[in-house]
Amino acid sequence: MGGPSMNLEHSYFTASFNLVPEEQDIAVLFSGEGRPVPGHKIGPSVHDYFLIHTVLDGEGFFQSGNVSRHCRTGDTFVIYPGSLFSYQADKDSPWHYVWVALQGEAVTALLSDAGITKERPLLHSGNPSELHSLYEHIRLAFQQSPYPRLESLEASGWTRLLLHQFGLANLSVLPARPKEMPEVIDRQIDQAIRWISLQFHQQISIDHMAATLGYHRVHLSKAFKQKTGLSPKQYLLKMRMDKARELLGGTLTIDQVASSVGFNDALYFSKQFRKYTGMPPSEYRAVLREG
Repeated sequence: MGGPSMNLEHSYFTASFNLVPEEQDIAVLFSGEGRPVPGHKIGPSVHDYFLIHTVLDGEGFFQSGNVSRHCRTGDTFVIYPGSLFSYQADKDSPWHYVWVALQGEAVTALLSDAGITKERPLLHSGNPSELHSLYEHIRLAFQQSPYPRLESLEASGWTRLLLHQFGLANLSVLPARPKEMPEVIDRQIDQAIRWISLQFHQQISIDHMAATLGYHRVHLSKAFKQKTGLSPKQYLLKMRMDKARELLGGTLTIDQVASSVGFNDALYFSKQFRKYTGMPPSEYRAVLREG
């Protein structure tokens, strides 16, 4: 962990570094804050990681590829891996900024979800103090405690919140849902699919689910079937039977399999399983083991 300091290039500088940046999807490498001296310049150069800066006050100039911008308070610029870049503090009103460096398989997609791309690496936020707080949380996560992996996990969590704020500041460039998209392909139907997919082992009431999502059961069932080809009840049964077939390949008893897929009565489960697959669970298990 770095502490505040003064050097020839900054009137104020502090940074913290991740000792174990092992997350595959998004990992923080380091984060910091600084006040460069007037005219201080970085680049032209390239990095092999993402580097995000947000200007808290002052001014400076950023260039990457075909993009160049005079940046002021509230502006954020993103440097992409392998992209030639440079940035320089204004000579009269040098910027004060915070930064975070990232790597990971999901970073490009997460930035895109927030409206940031390699071709559009800048955004403006009307509330830089809120962003500053998130950057501080990221930097202060690295306290060199005995638990560096927990520190890394915390920092990546705060980073996701930072990207969320970028998205809120960038709503005007986020892709809108096409007007011609049918009503059945909306978030509520997707919610119903996720609900059943993740909760099939519970006692699900289709009536309750429909009411929670703001639908009449008949309307939900019609819309659900248009998207999936199955009614909610049929989809629920399919999820349960598919999981049951998977579990029957293991060591659970028939009773335990039944309970694991949402059936309190093992005999009723066996009846439904036979109706669905053409054989009782015990026979299905025997066939699996013979194969």
